[in-house]
Amino acid sequence: MPIRTASARWEGNLTEGSGTVKTGKGGLQGNYSFKSRFEEGEGTNPEELIGAAHAGCFSMAFSKGLADAGFTPTSVETTAKVHLDKTDGGFGVTRIELETVGNVPNIDEGTFQKIAEGAKENCPISRLLSPGAQISLSASLA
Repeated sequence: MPIRTASARWEGNLTEGSGTVKTGKGGLQGNYSFKSRFEEGEGTNPEELIGAAHAGCFSMAFSKGLADAGFTPTSVETTAKVHLDKTDGGFGVTRIELETVGNVPNIDEGTFQKIAEGAKENCPISRLLSPGAQISLSASLA
């Protein structure tokens, strides 16, 4: 399997400095700062990038699980809400809320929920993050 890369550059001190992040092949690139991370400033932040990775990974894993069960999804749309909280040990990602909507013809609600839960438990990014963060899932049929 290929090794994926991303990079970041930061200039200046923590509160007044700024930086850029980008993926290895340039698919994503963005500016970040103290304000974009800890306040409501313009730009992105590491937690949004984790959320994008988790939403993407979950959506692919869910689509695979659906296909393996004989259902071809028209679409799977997922949002990940990443919570960065101050704890006794400093700041940390404590919770991620996955919200997904699947347009999946001919599936019943119970099967849909079971496959969604399996994707949440088994996508590589969930497995990476779940030892340190609580991951919840809200899944609904379109």
